[in-house]
Amino acid sequence: MTTTLITGANKGLGFETARRLVEAGHTVYLGARNAERGRAAAERLGARFVQLDVTDDASVRAAAKTVEAEGGLDVLVNNAGIEVRGENNSIPAAADTTADEMRTVFETNVFGVVRVLHAFLPLLRRSEAPVVVNVSSGLASLTALSEPDSPAHFYQAVAYPTSKTAVNMITVQYAKAFPDMRINAVEPGFTATDLNGRTGSQSVEQGAEIIVRMAQIGPDGPTGAYLDLDGPLPW
Repeated sequence: MTTTLITGANKGLGFETARRLVEAGHTVYLGARNAERGRAAAERLGARFVQLDVTDDASVRAAAKTVEAEGGLDVLVNNAGIEVRGENNSIPAAADTTADEMRTVFETNVFGVVRVLHAFLPLLRRSEAPVVVNVSSGLASLTALSEPDSPAHFYQAVAYPTSKTAVNMITVQYAKAFPDMRINAVEPGFTATDLNGRTGSQSVEQGAEIIVRMAQIGPDGPTGAYLDLDGPLPW
């Protein structure tokens, strides 16, 4: 039996990923900051709830102890993420970006990933086939955002894409450090979720597909990669 933890899983892509992996036979820990919403979501899916705020050291350590006590971990999906938007869901201009805004986004999207990895690595290293999926974004691609002909070139905000580019580097460096694990970053696509005010052009079912696929790869699968459904993406 494969045991999987998904952060930020009480709604959106995390919830759909949890649903699909429960369906695939995984024992799924649904991580969420809000205990009431998290428990309700886990009950709906037949998953196990674990309270987990990726911005809080004590919360992450407690979650790791819970999962360890109940048997260990094989797959970690770092899904929790935030994006700061302006009025009317507008994308803030670079000139309006503050250090505090950057810090807020990085606390969840970057430091949260490292915090969770650090706490759960001992459990993953005991697994026979450990897998980590870091949910990144097409906006993480330096190539795409700097190429005028790319659809992503229009995006002007600084904090969110910078944080996801950092997630890609985290992925590369951890994959090198732990070659026995499959550690990859994935781009779900522009999915309609609360993160973007439901302005995305695809459903959570479509967006979760690459996350679910990479959560189920075997020991011979890729590692240190940045992928969408069509394959590797330009860094």
